[in-house]
Amino acid sequence: MGRARRGHAPGFSKVLRAVCRRARPATRRVGRVRTSRLRVILRDVEPAVMRVVDVPASCTLPELHLLLQSAVGWTNSHLHLFMADEMRYGIAHLDAPEDEQDESSVRLGDLPAHFSYLYDFGDGWEHDVEVLGSGDDEPGCRYGEGTCPPEDCGGPPGYAELLLVLADPSREDHLRMRKWAGELADFDQVATDVLVRQTVGQVPASVRLVLDLAEAGVKLTPGGRLPRAFVRQVQQHRPLWYPLGRPASIEEDLPPLAALHDVLRHVGLLRLSKGILRPTRAAADDLQVVRRLRSWFEPDDGFGAILDGLTVAVLETTGPQRSGELAARVHPLLGHGWSKEGQPLTHEDVQTSIAGSSKVLWGLDLVEIEWPLWRAGPSARTLLPRATGLSHLWSKGPADGSGPKV
Repeated sequence: MGRARRGHAPGFSKVLRAVCRRARPATRRVGRVRTSRLRVILRDVEPAVMRVVDVPASCTLPELHLLLQSAVGWTNSHLHLFMADEMRYGIAHLDAPEDEQDESSVRLGDLPAHFSYLYDFGDGWEHDVEVLGSGDDEPGCRYGEGTCPPEDCGGPPGYAELLLVLADPSREDHLRMRKWAGELADFDQVATDVLVRQTVGQVPASVRLVLDLAEAGVKLTPGGRLPRAFVRQVQQHRPLWYPLGRPASIEEDLPPLAALHDVLRHVGLLRLSKGILRPTRAAADDLQVVRRLRSWFEPDDGFGAILDGLTVAVLETTGPQRSGELAARVHPLLGHGWSKEGQPLTHEDVQTSIAGSSKVLWGLDLVEIEWPLWRAGPSARTLLPRATGLSHLWSKGPADGSGPKV
């Protein structure tokens, strides 16, 4: 299918109700990493909202943005900005002010010990961030207090007014605002800690399998593909990748493996030298592995990245389904403005696009396919940040019953 074009940003504030959940096999965590401990305070809000979170010391500002979203409780639905001394860092775009630098190549270590983080230019949620020093040897949320305000409630003044309305049943707009806001849940330390670690990411077991098997070096076939012995080793661990019930002979017998081979070489985790394929130095660093795998996908606002994230999140929160059912649920969540050859995307277009991504998604343990059913894979919440955030949001269920019925 040709690349879809974007007319305007699709809405991702819709909420799905989690109706099916399945236990996930454990995957190797990003652990024993040098972290920095941050104290984050949401400015001008009562009751006070504060988090203490350990994040990778080497994280970039786009990665830090996602981690702050997870730690505080936002839904990554608006623009953001980092401000340190006289410097401003944000997402690169044509209309960016001259004094605003592209955040993509800036790391946490480049900022001073005190800086601020602005989320949602309309509501204007300002966060004071302080680097307290080194953290534990694994990322996570160490402490927190205070409920994160609802999105789009009008910033600190609007939130203060909302709390007054919710506390007074005699107010004319009490029921309407109660329905809109739902129950403002107390801060959940355990759930936030899990979400922060999921946002940092985990190396998919399938990726670690291939990298470990290639550790001693693999001599490729004259056609540049993986040899039979290697393919069969992978098949022992991933029998569904070749469902014909007999030993595989070539790499293409296991389509997810063939896709994974290409991905790992493209992102620089496997390198061919003198006919021998070996992992690169980056393959020994879990953070680098996750970062490079994420780089395979299009920019965050590209059609492919949005579609893949929605596909995985829908499977994670609704359970196994056929490809047509999956496309029917994903299609309306894309929002308006996407087109193919000048025509709005159809359900069939979406189904074709999802099918085109299936080998890579399967190879990265993001989905599992046992024909005719698709289901979320063990990396569904730990590789793609969009899928992580949406799965967390949707699994909490809608506050007022609105949103797609799934």
